[in-house]
Amino acid sequence: MRPFVTRPAFRLKGKIFPPGDKSIAHRYIIIGALSRGLTRIKNFPANKDCFYTIQALRKLGIKITGYFDNAHKKNPTINVFAKGRFGLTKPGRPIFVGNSGTTLRLLLGVLAGQNFKVILHAGESLSRRPMLRVTRPLRMMGAKIEARAVKNKKEGKSEEYLPITIKGNKLNSISYRMPVASAQVKSALLLAALYAKGTTKVIEPVKTRDHTERILKLFKAGIKLKQNTIYIKGGKELIAPSRVVTVPGDISSAAFFITLASIIPDSQVLIRNVSLNPSRLGIIRVLKRMGADIQLSTNESGRLTTEPMGNILARSSNLKGAIIRKKEIPSLIDELPVLMVAASLARGRTVFEGVGELRVKETDRIDSMMENLKRMSANIGVFKEGKSENIIIEGVKELRGARVRSFADHRTAMSMVVAGLAATGATKIDDISCISKSYPEFINHLKILTNR
Repeated sequence: MRPFVTRPAFRLKGKIFPPGDKSIAHRYIIIGALSRGLTRIKNFPANKDCFYTIQALRKLGIKITGYFDNAHKKNPTINVFAKGRFGLTKPGRPIFVGNSGTTLRLLLGVLAGQNFKVILHAGESLSRRPMLRVTRPLRMMGAKIEARAVKNKKEGKSEEYLPITIKGNKLNSISYRMPVASAQVKSALLLAALYAKGTTKVIEPVKTRDHTERILKLFKAGIKLKQNTIYIKGGKELIAPSRVVTVPGDISSAAFFITLASIIPDSQVLIRNVSLNPSRLGIIRVLKRMGADIQLSTNESGRLTTEPMGNILARSSNLKGAIIRKKEIPSLIDELPVLMVAASLARGRTVFEGVGELRVKETDRIDSMMENLKRMSANIGVFKEGKSENIIIEGVKELRGARVRSFADHRTAMSMVVAGLAATGATKIDDISCISKSYPEFINHLKILTNR
């Protein structure tokens, strides 16, 4: 347990370099482990989730060297020595993936095409998250998967959860229309497709973050894109780039400081070397629509990266309410908790449509944010419209400090730190140790900007 007390911030000034984007880092190291040659990855983020991916790949026989353990070292570089798609070996024991959903789901795609069996287990929160959305299509491709099945008697439906045992097999290509927009599930299918006979077709209901597609192109996969449809040809060897690749800064981590600068008076924050991938800029588009003063500038630095990269300058603003449509949610799913804080202080009403996916993250983020913000005197409610869940927030003049909980969820914890800095009085958060899952340097960066 690491309790934390925050008090009002009167301004934020300065610049920070956020950690490398963990979504991109996971994909670089996993795809690098399936390629031929040495993959060198610069600015690899030192967080728990990425650590579990490294551990898992090492247990699968991949040699990985370079810095990881010291979170204060600048520009850590990871070296991945791999022997191609079938260079993995059977682990001697089950693989533990912590609470990293990206590690788990992407590895399921990789392991579906191997010739050995692996047991995967996880931490408490990930063990509660539904897995049928990924196990079902992988079974359609030929993977043999056993999982803990639970039947919901009230709804008459079954769901699957960890632990999962997966036995690789010769896979067949499929045409799969995803029922739920999920970048992790999509990525699992694309990785499995590398081992399938023929061309696999994946159709997204709404375009999600496209880091996997970009990295697969860099590693010479047979992949083509047409609007929301992805075609990938199996059987082609991946080739590691000859130059070191750079992980850009994480915009999901930057989002907390962008929001803070927008809601704290007399603030100006420059965030350097961030990914400006269009599929991740939902937070910027929404905040601008709410009246935020945010400027983007691209940075052609000569680094080899699959992502557009640049700087974000955010200044104090007078925010107003807005409507966030269901189709926008996948592009800002990780930023919704801190956007709920911004909406609580915006003028007028903000509506978040179709936010049901927040219930199946590290915690139920609808319930966690509702409980916490209500304790701080926010005017917030959840309303069902058919099968869709909408959050409606009426802005208030001020939030009031209170005792709140992190629910062991990193994004809830950081969002409540943001809320506390914008509130009157002291805000006491029960435990912020979970922040190390994605952003170990968050509090240190906060101190730099608040001069505390």
